[in-house]
Formats: sequence, C-alpha cells, structure tokens
Amino acid sequence: MARAPAVNTLRSFFQYTLDLFDAPSLVDRQSSAPENIAPVVTPGVNHTQAQPLGQAIVPAGFTHPRANRELRLGNAMVGYLFQRAKRRTIGFVVGPDGLVVRAPKWTPVLEVEAALREKSLWITRKLDESRERQQRQHEARIEWCDGVVLPLFGEPMRVSLDPEHAFGAVGAQLDPIAPPDGLEALENTMRRLRVGLPTTATPEQIRDAVQAWLMRQAREHFKERLDHFAPLLQVQWRKLSLSSAGTRWGSARIDGAIRLNWRLIHFRPTVIDYVVAHELSHLRVMDHSARFWDTVRTVVPDYAELRGQLKDDAIPKW
Repeated sequence: MARAPAVNTLRSFFQYTLDLFDAPSLVDRQSSAPENIAPVVTPGVNHTQAQPLGQAIVPAGFTHPRANRELRLGNAMVGYLFQRAKRRTIGFVVGPDGLVVRAPKWTPVLEVEAALREKSLWITRKLDESRERQQRQHEARIEWCDGVVLPLFGEPMRVSLDPEHAFGAVGAQLDPIAPPDGLEALENTMRRLRVGLPTTATPEQIRDAVQAWLMRQAREHFKERLDHFAPLLQVQWRKLSLSSAGTRWGSARIDGAIRLNWRLIHFRPTVIDYVVAHELSHLRVMDHSARFWDTVRTVVPDYAELRGQLKDDAIPKW
C-alpha cells in the first residue's frame, strides 16, 4: 500500500512526458488540414473538384541524398540524414546535400524532432539559401568554347581562341580594355583573353589553358597582397601554395605557410584582400576568437560585409 503514491507519481511523470512529446505532432496534423477551412474554389470549376487548402498547398521539399528520416517543418517536408554520435547535445548542419542531424546515443528520437521543430525557421531558411546558392552555381557553370565569358577580379572577361599566336610560354594574353565607341561599348569594354589554341581545340584543352593562365595571375596577385598586409599586421609569411579545394578559401600554419584557393581570382580585389588578411591574421591568433576578428578589423574594417560576399557570390563551376 505504501508504494501506491510512488507508482501514481511515476505514472503521472510518464504521462506528462508522452504529452510533452506527442503534442507537437498532434498540432502539426491538425494544422495541416483543419476541418473548418473552406475548400479552395476556382471560378468556373465545379465545387466538387475543389481541394481543401491543406491539400492545395504543396509543401516545399528538401531531401538529403542519404536521408533516413523525414519530418515536416512548417510548410516544408525535410528528409534528413540522422546519425548517432559521441556528443553531448543535438547538432544541426545544413550543407550542399541538405540537413544532417547528429545526436547522442541516449537522446530519444522524439526529443530530436522537437528540437528540429523549435529550429524549423532557421533550418528551412538555410536550406532555401543552400538551394539558391547551388542554382546560381549551376547557372554559372562554364561551357568551354571560343567566346566563353568568365569573371576576372569580379569583372567579365571573354576568352578568344587565337591560333596565330603562341604567346610564348604563358599560352595566353590579356588585351587592354579598348575605349567605348558607342555601338559596341559593352563588347569593347569587356576584357579579352586571347588563348593560343586552334579553333578546333577541345573544351578540355581550352579549360586547361585558361586555368593555367589564371593560376599564374592568382599567384602574382596573392604575393603582392601578402606583401602589402604582412607588415601592417606585423607578421611574416614564408611560403605560398595554391589550392583547388571545393569549399575552403585559405589556410595558414604557424610556421608562416599560407595556402590560398586560386579560384579567388574570380572575386573582386577587396574580397581577395579579406581572405589574405584573414589568413595572415592567423599568424598572430590561431583561432576565431574575438581577438582574432579584432585583428582582421585593423586592416579590413568592413570584413563582415566582404565575408558575406565571399559566401554568397556565385563563381564558375570548374
């Protein structure tokens, strides 16, 4: 008889827990197709063909290619990759493939879903931004042929095949900008890179020749900017390497070795300056603490804006 209060208390606790976790799902189901909302009626269409509002609105969809769970977050159906990990909290990562959720082994799935619903606005916004970024990158994909246009220092540059010139060891030459003449102002003010290849060159040959030229320009420009910012930050860099990483723009080692992505040559010079200053600042502060960002700010005051452009601007997909 003495155990009855304890049993009742335990039963009440579990009932509270179930109510706590089940409530969001119940709310979602009710809000997705409420019975008291009138059907959507289109003029000229028989009312028997009309659909309830919840059925007429098709939710947005985001699905990770290796998704193993799915959940409705607001107006979006999100298929995400769920993983158990050695960590103490639930973690969300939105990458190019979609949403990845990692949780401790002891965390109930219902608790994970509750956390996802709590962060639903942030998650769906990041998924939208990722999809838009990938769309811009797809539209910026290069079709390697005579006349292709790609950015150099943030401005358009047209590639022209010139089989009559070899341009020595460099293989290409950037012509100076011609003054506008009115009728062909846009064409004449666009820089032209003449590449010493025959008009029958394959897309791969054109790509390789242009890339080799761009990498030479990148190395020269990076060295110049490193030499400019290093004295201002009172550091010394010792070695520069070019990177072709897909998602990382630069890195720095405590021994003064700097690694920069050559594809930065597509961005405006001010954006490149931010990356150079960022990596040189790591030679003073090897983390991303407040002291590090204060160091960057001393030479690039508007680094936050430039950092955002580095994330948002679409560059050619090589």
